[in-house]
Amino acid sequence: MLLGLVGETAMDIHATLLELCGADRRVAGSLSRVYCRHGAPRCKDQDVMQLQIVVPTDRSDTITDRLRDDPRVTNVVRFDRVALRPEGDFVQCDIAREAVSDVLDWLHTNGIDEDGSVSLIEVDSSPSPNAWAAEKAAPGAPDDAIVWDAVLDTAWTQAKGSWSFYAFLTVACMIAAVAVVTDSPILVVGAMVVGPEFGVIAAFAVAVVLGKRRLAWRSAYLLFRGFLVALIITISFALILRSIGWISPASLSGPRPLTGFIWQPNHWSLVVALLAGAAGVLSQTAGHSNALVGVFISVTTIPAVGEFSLSVAVWAPKHLSGSAQQLGINLLGMTVAGVVTLAFQRLISRRNERRRAATTSYAEPPAD
Repeated sequence: MLLGLVGETAMDIHATLLELCGADRRVAGSLSRVYCRHGAPRCKDQDVMQLQIVVPTDRSDTITDRLRDDPRVTNVVRFDRVALRPEGDFVQCDIAREAVSDVLDWLHTNGIDEDGSVSLIEVDSSPSPNAWAAEKAAPGAPDDAIVWDAVLDTAWTQAKGSWSFYAFLTVACMIAAVAVVTDSPILVVGAMVVGPEFGVIAAFAVAVVLGKRRLAWRSAYLLFRGFLVALIITISFALILRSIGWISPASLSGPRPLTGFIWQPNHWSLVVALLAGAAGVLSQTAGHSNALVGVFISVTTIPAVGEFSLSVAVWAPKHLSGSAQQLGINLLGMTVAGVVTLAFQRLISRRNERRRAATTSYAEPPAD
């Protein structure tokens, strides 16, 4: 009965919004995507984030009062004694992206992440004047706001080393080997996009900047082991191709106007690797994953492994050395650029945090 009532209420709200929008509406499949040309301003993608908290009952008043009093927080909802594991009250709110780190740090200081739980969810769109007002109350730009807890959590996820990581990396290297043999730039780009190595490189950069030694070791070991596994399998693949007569030393030494750059690194290889590493880190910290595609097809890590594998199979020492240098230059360039970019962002973020601490209620711990 309760679910039916909620459903009817949602439909009534939906119908009311459609009536208000009139002829100037565009409905994109759900209530959260109703746009009115003449309506109130709304927050665009990722301007606000949703925070879901399970709070011990004895601290619920303190938490909800503080969230409610913060102008950067809106849509505060509380349900008493509904959480079962962990037990406590359920609190939900929408927060301007610039204020998320402040709130998370305050919750951590009060032990909510240990005694309860904290979840952070991206909000695709929030067509509400309340969300717009919360965003306006937060100084700075949403794209420049870095949620370091989310960045660190993503880094740990990327450094796990699942079976799919090894599979994608190996398949990408094998595609790159075929691209070298056929001198196909399309296959080279395809291999670059399939390769998952940048996520691990970014995880290593995060570990270095945030001082997480265990994460740094884990990501470095995963990157080494992943490339080693991919290299062994791709070399075996190339040896099979040679045994059946599909490749020969001429496959590498012959004219390759479209893929010859793979084994001939130069100063531009380092420049591109540095720029790609910086762009990749910026795309992850700003939450714009679409820019990662450009990073994938800019660097020559996967094609270098494909060329190296073929060079071993047909024994072409010149190509072997060149592709190894190409791989090393790209890995080093992306790593250095990632660390430097993150360190600069961390410096700016800390400065902004100090400024916000002087003007927000989170500067001081709550009263008992």
